Amino acid sequence: MAPKFRVCSLDWFERPVVFRIPFKFGAVTVTSASQLFLFAEIEAGDGRRSLGATAELLVPKWFNKDPALTPDQTVDQLRRALTIARDLYLARQSADTAFGHHAACHADALSACARETIPGLAAAFGPAQIDKAILDALLRAHGIDVFDGWRGNIAGLDARLSPDIDDAAIAAYLQSRRPLSRIMVRHTVGMADPVEELSDIHRLTGCRYFKLKLSGHAAADADRLALIAAELDRAAIDYRVTLDANEQYGSHDDLTALGEALLRQARLANLLQRLLYVEQPLPRDLTFSTPLGEFGKSFAVIVDEGESDYETFPKAITLGYCGISSKTCKGIYKSLVNGARAARWSASGNAQGNVQVFVAGEDLTCQAGLAVQQDLALLALHGIAHSERNGHHFVGGFPGTPPEEARAFLKAHPDLYEERDGAVRLSIRDGALAIGSLGGQPGFASAIDPALIRSASKTPAAASGC
Repeated sequence: MAPKFRVCSLDWFERPVVFRIPFKFGAVTVTSASQLFLFAEIEAGDGRRSLGATAELLVPKWFNKDPALTPDQTVDQLRRALTIARDLYLARQSADTAFGHHAACHADALSACARETIPGLAAAFGPAQIDKAILDALLRAHGIDVFDGWRGNIAGLDARLSPDIDDAAIAAYLQSRRPLSRIMVRHTVGMADPVEELSDIHRLTGCRYFKLKLSGHAAADADRLALIAAELDRAAIDYRVTLDANEQYGSHDDLTALGEALLRQARLANLLQRLLYVEQPLPRDLTFSTPLGEFGKSFAVIVDEGESDYETFPKAITLGYCGISSKTCKGIYKSLVNGARAARWSASGNAQGNVQVFVAGEDLTCQAGLAVQQDLALLALHGIAHSERNGHHFVGGFPGTPPEEARAFLKAHPDLYEERDGAVRLSIRDGALAIGSLGGQPGFASAIDPALIRSASKTPAAASGC
């Protein structure tokens, strides 16, 4: 039986992160952001306490793309979502399982945010961060590594928030997991990134999976994709690609134009053969009122920004989608439930027939350290072989991090990091990240004592419930 505990305190601080190069996705260009570090202290029935930690970048204009809001206002919404969720979690004085705490607070957090016009994707950010830190504290309290913890369902994950699937299917999925020891890097080609550098990136890192950003204009996107395809072909790379529109195709007709370009233009024929899927082409407000139709029959299409709650994936399947992204910024429990759904639907068929349904590994910009390690661990559990990894390219290393903290991560996880040009950064070999060190020690994919990171905080936003 999953252990029960009380949540005693939740606090956080932020560090500025300046990007190495601008990251342009959709209509947004990001050059800097704050990284959140959140800490949870829990108390078991015998009075023993344990501290856990997580981290996530507060990316502007992704969780809410409302043009009426400034980038800073969208980040303030994330902070508000955190505060709302914190107050709900700390108000619970009774002991519960990790998922029990989440299930009791999730709907209220989304509802409270909705009353303040904070959309579901941003609202879910608060519980998502708290849940990660709580899980870290729970695993440390019981001396269990994250993979054994998930397989044994230490969080008590069940189907109370996802009635389309049962407890047994979730338990079976968790018990069947055999985590990967390496994950291929899918290198993002942002809208501002020069095409000419792709052969150098392959030469330096071995990356052969690429994620290509789209603008939402079919003709312009086709021209850019043709340039990228030509560059990759010149470099003789046996590549695979995914396409990410970041909600930029404003109508089904616009999306149809993209599909026709991909299917009919000879210059895109080789790229088309190597295309794995298309990500979030339509705005989230159109996603669930617009069946994909022929586009969904011609291409595998997944949901990303359109996910706001537990019912998103089943709805998307009925509209012609066949996948959904896993991102720790959207919630670890939704990701695991979606993995169980995909396994069941792929084995037994679904509303669209017996098709392969999947969870994909995507990345907002998980930074080196806690954020990227916890996200990688979740992907490894799912068995996702390749994933977008933006932090290593657009940021690189541990900027803004105390040097002793960066070196501690290097020492604790020498397979994942290396020191190069005087900085600690992700180590990509043959296009992949070695992640064996994420398991084997108590906690959520980190051998670093959360107190080491917490001690760097000067102005935490703290609250206590014990």
